[in-house]
Amino acid sequence: MPLSASIGGISDNRGMNALPSTPAPTVTDTVTTLRADLESAEYTVDRIRELVGEVANDALHREQRLPALRAVESVMSPLAVLVRFFVVGLPISADERDLAFPRTSAQALIEMGVAAQESEEGAVTYRALVNVRPVVLTDTGGEVTWWLASDLGETATGRALHPDHVLGAGGASFTLAQVTPRTNVGRVLDIGTGCGVQALAATRHARQVMATDISPRAVAFARFNAALNDSDVEIREGSFFEPVHGETFDLVVSNPPFVITPRTGTDLALYEYRDGGAAGDRVVAQMVTDVPQYLAAGGCAVMLGNWEVTAGSRWDEGPRAWIEQARALHGDLDAWVIQREFLDPAHYAETWLRDGGMTQDRDRELWESAYRAWLDDFASRTVEGVGFGIIVIRRPVQARAAWTRCEEITGDVSQPLGPTIAATLAGVDVLKEMTDHELLEQRLRTAADVTEERYITPGVGEPSVIIIRQGGGLRRAVQADTVLAGFVSACDGELTAGQIMSAICALMDLPVDDTLAATLPTIRGLITDGILTFTA
Repeated sequence: MPLSASIGGISDNRGMNALPSTPAPTVTDTVTTLRADLESAEYTVDRIRELVGEVANDALHREQRLPALRAVESVMSPLAVLVRFFVVGLPISADERDLAFPRTSAQALIEMGVAAQESEEGAVTYRALVNVRPVVLTDTGGEVTWWLASDLGETATGRALHPDHVLGAGGASFTLAQVTPRTNVGRVLDIGTGCGVQALAATRHARQVMATDISPRAVAFARFNAALNDSDVEIREGSFFEPVHGETFDLVVSNPPFVITPRTGTDLALYEYRDGGAAGDRVVAQMVTDVPQYLAAGGCAVMLGNWEVTAGSRWDEGPRAWIEQARALHGDLDAWVIQREFLDPAHYAETWLRDGGMTQDRDRELWESAYRAWLDDFASRTVEGVGFGIIVIRRPVQARAAWTRCEEITGDVSQPLGPTIAATLAGVDVLKEMTDHELLEQRLRTAADVTEERYITPGVGEPSVIIIRQGGGLRRAVQADTVLAGFVSACDGELTAGQIMSAICALMDLPVDDTLAATLPTIRGLITDGILTFTA
C-alpha cells in the first residue's frame, strides 16, 4: 500500500510557548525587485561573514544572535540593515527600510508576506515575517548562491518552533545536495521539498524539475524561492508520491520526514518538516518500497533516512528487508545503504527535542514527559539505537542480477560525494557485464588520490599490515596482502591486469589459478570504489 502520510494529532505547542505560524510568502511581480535589492546590497554568505566577523558568524550557526547584533547595531548600510532585519530579527525604521530596499516598496514587502508594518510610539517600523538568507552550495556543478526564504527560527524569535514550521537549508539539506549525482538528466522529482533547496539544485542539470510537499506552507515557500531565484520548478501539493502518480523520473531526491517520534503518551508537537505521521521507521521503509515504480529505466533515487536497530540484530537488517520487499514488488534493483551515524535512544531523543526548541529551562516538566515518551516508545519495540544515513536505489537499464551494498562509514568523507556515487554505479554496470577473462585484458590505473601505508614490526623484514587508502570520495581504507598491494602498485596503465598478475605469481612462486580466484573479487571491488580505474 503506497505511503500516504497525513500529519494527525498535532499539538498546538502551547506548552512550549511557540508562536503561531504566520502566513506563507506570496509570489508577486515585485519579487524581481526584491532580488535586485538583495543583489545590490551584496547580501551573500561571504559578505555577512566579513561584516559580523568569524566569531559572530559561528555564533549564528549555534543560534546565538547577540555577537552578530553587536557587530551591526550601529552600522548604517544596506547589508547591515538586512542582517538586523532577517538574521537577527529586529524591527527596522522606515529610513532603514528605504536604505535596504530601495527598489521594493513597503507595500510590496507587505503584499509578498515578507514584512509587517507596525507602529511603536507613533513611529512606523517594519518586522520581518520570514527569514531570507543567502545560501552557498558546492556540488559537482561548482558553487552556486541562492536566497532562501523560510520561517523565522529561534535565533530571531526566541521561541520554540510551530508544528507547520518551514525549515531553511540545514545540515541534512547540504548533505543530500552534495551526495546527489549531478549528471544531466531529463526529469527530476523532489519529494518533501520543504523550502525547495533540492529542487533548486536540480534545475542546474535537469530539463524538468518537479517537487511535492504535503504542507501548503512549504509549497508556498518553495514557489516563492523558485521565483526569487528565477528558477523553473513545478511544485505540487500532496502527500509523498500522490501528486505524481503514474509518472516516472530519471532522478528522485528526498530528505523525507524521517524522524522517529512517539505517537502516544505525550503532548510533544509533531513537526511537518521532520515527522511523517507513522510509527517507528515506517516512513523510510515505505519510501524505499514505493520509489522504484517512479523511476525510469536507469533512474536513481537518493534519499536520507533513519532506521531502527533492535536488540540482537545487525544495523542493516531493516534496510535489507525493505530492499527485498521493493524487489519483490518491482523487480531487480540496485541498492546502496551507507550508515553515517548511530545514536542510542537517549541521545536520539535529546537531539530531536532540542531540534524542535524544547529545552529543560523552558519547560522542564514537559521536556521530561516528552523525553520519557521517546524512551518508552523505543523500549516498546526493543530498539537499541537508530541509524542515520544515505539510501540509493536504482532501476537498471537492462535486466540483470541486482547489486546490494550496505556499509557503515562514520568517518570523514570528501564532499561532494555525488561524483563518487555516480562513478560507483557506473562501475557496477561495467563490471556486471565483464567476465574475469575480459577483466584480465584491461589496463588499469591506480587513482591519483590513493596511497599505501605499511606497518613493520622492528626487526621483521615483511610488513605486518598493508593499508591501501583512498584520499577522496568515501576515503576507504582497504587492508591488502602482498599480492594485492603489488598489483595496485603496478597499475600504471601500461600492462594488462593479466600480465601484472602473471608476473606477481611468477615472482612469488604462487599458483596462477588459485591466486586469481582469491584476488579478482577484491580487484573488482577496488574498481567499483574508484581506487582502480580503467584507462581510456
